[in-house]
Amino acid sequence: MTVGTIPVEAGTIRRPMLAEVVANRPLTPHLRRITLTGAEIDRFGYDGPDHLARIFLAPAPDAGLHLPDSAQWWPALQAMPEEQRPVVRNYTVRRLDTERRELDIDFVLHGDGGPGSAWARNAAPGHRIGLLSDGAAYAPPADTDWQLLVGDETAMPAITAAVEAMPPWTRAIALLEVGSAQHRIEVDTPAGVTLTWLHRDDAPAGGSATMIRTLRELALPPGTPYAFVAGESTMVTTVRRHLCTERGFPRERVYFGGYWKATAH
Repeated sequence: MTVGTIPVEAGTIRRPMLAEVVANRPLTPHLRRITLTGAEIDRFGYDGPDHLARIFLAPAPDAGLHLPDSAQWWPALQAMPEEQRPVVRNYTVRRLDTERRELDIDFVLHGDGGPGSAWARNAAPGHRIGLLSDGAAYAPPADTDWQLLVGDETAMPAITAAVEAMPPWTRAIALLEVGSAQHRIEVDTPAGVTLTWLHRDDAPAGGSATMIRTLRELALPPGTPYAFVAGESTMVTTVRRHLCTERGFPRERVYFGGYWKATAH
């Protein structure tokens, strides 16, 4: 069974599990989809399209991967010798197939400045990684009439997975900001969803006014909304302020997640 919004029936493993790379394929010049497999992936808990996975990477390219063997993984991690302690980062699950025991994660590449990016550039079949299921935030209330999904490259896995999981009668507007047309990916978009790609062109990621300018010019549908806004922290804060202050969105109907800061590379 390929799991979408259905919880994994076999039960969730609450400690880091070991997985290895099956495939590493480029989706765009700066986006890699890495398929992972492991004996326990059929017990990776999955709550929805923006489900978070904590990944555990070896502390150095030539070091072994040692995982905390406990549901109390954080104290166990801190107790490990520094030369063995894995690096931990957060990524979104793009696809989970429990029958095949496969899980996809899309990695945005930005050189070797970050451990996740550096690992993803060179990950090959057989390379090992640790995974921990850590929940999802995308949760439109039952009385939602329409949805607004806003994000940049780092939010593409969550937003595109949410779009593809929507029933055909869902009304939604999705806005995804990327560097240029070559950074788009194919998305299976239901009939009721409008997906618009926005291009920063020469502006750096996190330094563009393209998203907020587009939103200010956008005619929004009537009815009760739900907004999911994720990506670079400054962009997310600006969009949330616009929706709640200028558009009158109730704050409790706007999820916002600052995945990264433009000054933190």
